[in-house]
Amino acid sequence: MTATSPAPDARIDDLMRDQPAFASLEFFPPRTAEGVANLKERIVRMRDSTKPMFMDVTWGAGGSTSDLTLDLVKFIRSTGVVANMHLTCTNMTPGKVDEALAAASACGIRNIVALRGDPPLGEDKWTATGGGFECALDLVRHIKREYPEMCVSVAGYPEGHPNAISELPSSQSAASLTEREKLRCSEAGGKVSVCFDADYDNELKYLKEKVDAGADFIITQMFFDPEVFGNFMSDCRAIGIKVPIVPGIMCINNFGGFFRMTGFCKTRVPPTLVAEMEKRKDDEHELKEYGVEFGAEMCMRLLALGAPCVHFYTLNLEKVVYGILDALGWTTELSAKMDLDNDAGTMQAKGSAWARVGDEVQSMFGSGVVKEVRQDGAACIEMRSWKLAFGQTPTAVLQAGMYKKV
Repeated sequence: MTATSPAPDARIDDLMRDQPAFASLEFFPPRTAEGVANLKERIVRMRDSTKPMFMDVTWGAGGSTSDLTLDLVKFIRSTGVVANMHLTCTNMTPGKVDEALAAASACGIRNIVALRGDPPLGEDKWTATGGGFECALDLVRHIKREYPEMCVSVAGYPEGHPNAISELPSSQSAASLTEREKLRCSEAGGKVSVCFDADYDNELKYLKEKVDAGADFIITQMFFDPEVFGNFMSDCRAIGIKVPIVPGIMCINNFGGFFRMTGFCKTRVPPTLVAEMEKRKDDEHELKEYGVEFGAEMCMRLLALGAPCVHFYTLNLEKVVYGILDALGWTTELSAKMDLDNDAGTMQAKGSAWARVGDEVQSMFGSGVVKEVRQDGAACIEMRSWKLAFGQTPTAVLQAGMYKKV
């Protein structure tokens, strides 16, 4: 009896034509076995709660997690979600690339994110492995030649590729920049960085080469100004790039990690966003709440600009993603439910959405004290603002979300 190959995933570009607005999620391979087990549990939860069109798994700096990446995309497929596997040129000979593509194809993976990749750990300059591919364009051409049935996505850089971003000379004022350059201009640590128009235009031409070579859609690098995305999309269309452009959304989860990541990628952080994060940097819960508010407003603007979806760089975390999707109206009370699920065993309050026994709460029916918290999050509240005959105090049972800790 011969084994049959699994049915291949649908192509993401085909799915996008049938579903004009959707969410998708990106994860990275953890460093420990425990982290991998936790991520697999999270993938299943997020599949059930967000119903994503597809899930990405990154390849890892320097190709360091190639085997684990393949294991995770296989796991995603086993849960019934379309997997989009990252593949980079870093530390990859043509033979290794072919092995990875053959393994992916054999298990039904039909969607690949083709990237050049970052330099290996500890190296500042990117160099091709002996005989390997020089850039993402080479990789796209190879995949389309050897596996024409695969849907290939590539990276787009609304603010310019980090390698094309330059520090403004001290002799030049930011006021001298063009209006397009000012929108891509970033100020940090007393230094001004920008992708000059000529470099940006060259990046666009290279992106078009990748599309002309067969790339089926684009996923952008993170950005924090919707107008930057709007301009990028208009610029792409103006030079003949017609494929879907998916905005990558970096969730704001903590202060230090956010600025390390944006600094590494040379991403522009608008001054207003910096100021709001500074106010909340010592309160992680408050910062995440602001991350939800900011992320939801940005997603709404992006969808209004014509983005086909919102693609979350989750950082392997759930809370802020759930909050944004709740705010968009695509899900209902996922964030509050997550708090309840996490804390049902200890009854420890996390945030203002619910409380523990003995806490004072406020609801549309008045104030009261929590006497019991049930496993589903409903609370039995002794309503102090109500008085019945003979001094009796009534108890109300309110569902999660209908009361807040005072």
